[in-house]
Amino acid sequence: MIEIRIEGMTCGGCVTSVKKAVSSADETASTEIDLTSGIARIETALPRSRIVEAIEAAGYDVVAG
Repeated sequence: MIEIRIEGMTCGGCVTSVKKAVSSADETASTEIDLTSGIARIETALPRSRIVEAIEAAGYDVVAG
């Protein structure tokens, strides 16, 4: 499981956009997002870097850490 902190999400639409971005990279990924904390937990076989690229391509900032 990958845990990523994402900045720039402000609403449910943002959550949906991030989930779609992850799905575009790995359609079998399972994604849970806590909008309040900005934490996404993603179950995927892909490396973290591929998931981060997909989220950033959707216009969101991934916080290092």
